[in-house]
Amino acid sequence: MNADVAFIGGSGFYNPDLLEEPTTVKIETPFGPPSSDIVLGEIDGKTCAFLARHGTGHHFSPSRVNYRANIYALKTLGVANVVAISAVGSLKEDIKPLSIVIPDQVFDRTKLRANTFFDDICVHIGIADPFCGVLSNALWQAAQRVGCSVKSGGTYICIEGPQFSTRAESNAYRHVGFDIIGMTAMPEAKLAREAEMCFSMLATVTDYDVWHKDEVTIETVINNVKKNAASTQEIIREVVAYLPTNDDACECRHALKDAFVTSREIVSDETLEKLRPLVGKYLM
Repeated sequence: MNADVAFIGGSGFYNPDLLEEPTTVKIETPFGPPSSDIVLGEIDGKTCAFLARHGTGHHFSPSRVNYRANIYALKTLGVANVVAISAVGSLKEDIKPLSIVIPDQVFDRTKLRANTFFDDICVHIGIADPFCGVLSNALWQAAQRVGCSVKSGGTYICIEGPQFSTRAESNAYRHVGFDIIGMTAMPEAKLAREAEMCFSMLATVTDYDVWHKDEVTIETVINNVKKNAASTQEIIREVVAYLPTNDDACECRHALKDAFVTSREIVSDETLEKLRPLVGKYLM
């Protein structure tokens, strides 16, 4: 069974209760198992997939998530649109807890994560704009229709974690001008682009980061994570009907065109088979 759109659930968004007639599928990938089995079901007549980024019961820290397996598994299901849900902290006074940001930029400070599918082929791919503008606009309009407090655009700084920032780091990020801070946007955005999938994010704000005069407590963060889940479900239910499933005009769907540097003649059959879902239309 193929899916039109996939939702990657983050902290506080584990159970896709809005899927009708859900079924669970187990997918193996050349990069190992994804974080969780994938749940397939329908929303508004469209088949959707749900994957828990941190695994069932939230047992993978951000650095331990198998991002490559997650994106690869969704690609094999025919997914064209990926909506990631991610809990974040705010670095701006006017981005308040319990609001939602749909970022348009990422600054990557991770250092321990495999961030490409192409270990055995040299591929240079553009990621100047890491989020799909078409998908992001659809999410923003959906959020407007359901009455959520939402900001369109902003820069997400992705830190390694699992520790939160020091106060000095938080203030430095504010000084540079970043808007929100989290731990999972990268390498998800990079890998989705390599897989030629449209990728966008609902960044749900749980707290002001430690720069703020109001002390951040884990209890507050967890409570706001749960509250944000309800708003996220409303947006998801609303947006599905408006998603372009076969928008070949979108540049995301052709990101690998002209990106291959390695000569086809020296790419092994084993490598081609491993990467078939990603490169099949170009190299096979």
